[in-house]
Amino acid sequence: MIAAIIRRDCARSWTGGSVVIPVIFVLMVATLIPFALGPRPTLLSATGGGMLWVAALLASLLPIDRLIEPDRESGLFDQLILRGARDETIIAAKLVAHWLNFGPPLLLACLPAAALLQLPGEVLLRLEISLLIGTPGLAALALLTATLTAGLRGSSALAGLLVLPLAVPLLIFGAGALGANSGSALKLLAASALILVAIAPFAGGAALRAGRE
Repeated sequence: MIAAIIRRDCARSWTGGSVVIPVIFVLMVATLIPFALGPRPTLLSATGGGMLWVAALLASLLPIDRLIEPDRESGLFDQLILRGARDETIIAAKLVAHWLNFGPPLLLACLPAAALLQLPGEVLLRLEISLLIGTPGLAALALLTATLTAGLRGSSALAGLLVLPLAVPLLIFGAGALGANSGSALKLLAASALILVAIAPFAGGAALRAGRE
């Protein structure tokens, strides 16, 4: 059941072109930042990693209105429940699919983006490691917010207001992991992401059940 949901969501995102949107967004941010800050390599290399973390956070929110609401409206969740699936299982499967749809493409997009921002090689390596650790937490936070706002009018704007404050720890630890002595920041980032990934299926499943009552 989990594998079927993951395959379905991944196929829908790849065939619909949703996977390309976060990549284009990150590359646009990396292209526009030098125009805003000017051609100063020192400033770009000092701030570029943090800028890409902010772009990653915003990129995880782009498909938030398509994560839960279309399947809820079509009755897919009700059909899965009738077949014996649990709400927590459904959310866990959709969490894996959401990360697969935006996490690896985002990591690849950061390679040309880092070149545009003139990031040193060691900073790029730490950026990729921190994003690999932190993007599951971003995916869990986006999916959890999508379940909480499903069915509400203006849910996209409300989702942004909910996600951004909750994502501050991930953003702080992720940007802190770009420094030379980044061991503590990476551990805190991993702990924060792990907590979000562990909570999301249960909290999201409870939100789905509440929406059916």
